[in-house]
Amino acid sequence: MNRQRCAWSGTDPLYCAYHDEEWGVPVHEDRRLFEMLVLEGAQAGLAWITILRKREAYRKAFEGFDPERVAAYDEQKIQALLQNPGIVRNRLKLGAAVGNAKAFLAVQEAFGSFDHYLWSFLGGQPRINHWTRLAEVPALTPEAERLSKDLKHREFRFVGPTIIYAFMQSVGMVDDHLMTCWKRNRG
Repeated sequence: MNRQRCAWSGTDPLYCAYHDEEWGVPVHEDRRLFEMLVLEGAQAGLAWITILRKREAYRKAFEGFDPERVAAYDEQKIQALLQNPGIVRNRLKLGAAVGNAKAFLAVQEAFGSFDHYLWSFLGGQPRINHWTRLAEVPALTPEAERLSKDLKHREFRFVGPTIIYAFMQSVGMVDDHLMTCWKRNRG
């Protein structure tokens, strides 16, 4: 079946599957939210398709994105990760993932879940936009700026407002599917 998708998804089957099955779909499971936070941070300066192609290696390297395990990583573990060709081998990004796991656990402790904390920035409901052209979709929003600022205050790294807006799109806090896209949430 030939479906009209948002233009950014291109024709790569992996990208199309991500667009069709994940992007813009609300996520409320903490481990999955942690995974997407780490992956969006790893993507900084790279194409998202690069991260999608490395995703399975990331899942293995980060032990299924268990934040408690990742928070316990020490310098020896980071050195091992720096040797893993399946992931982005950037010391700052890997260090941020470990630090973010610690900050993630602190947020869970303070708010009961990362999900509860995160979705409070939008009143618990996804923002559904009505874009007709890709050029209308913003790179960041005031909500992304507020969330980014709060995450930084809580000692998260690689969480600038542009990264956070992409994260918000990826976990369905924002539905930016174009009105012409078959996945459009019209509800």
